[in-house]
Amino acid sequence: MKLIAVTACPSGVAHTYLAAESLEVAAKKNNVEINVETQGSIGIENELTPEQINEAEAVILTNNIGIKNEERFKGKPVIRVSAGDCINKGEAIVKKIQQKLAK
Repeated sequence: MKLIAVTACPSGVAHTYLAAESLEVAAKKNNVEINVETQGSIGIENELTPEQINEAEAVILTNNIGIKNEERFKGKPVIRVSAGDCINKGEAIVKKIQQKLAK
């Protein structure tokens, strides 16, 4: 399974990167491939490529602030969660997506 995510928070500092790390750890633990783009105070890092977007089965977006270039994900299942939930419930989020996509 391949997922992509974009994390961002209002201040664009700690929560953006903690959310990204939590999703990466949770995905690895559950044998899921994930690519995470961060939209922080220093701009967009690890920008998702068209190939990564095309291959992804679902998209995780943080909903604390608007995500830049969100139109790239048109046609993909999008899951919106807070950066805090990504940090605290990363594994539960990944498992829930696995279950939904397995049906």
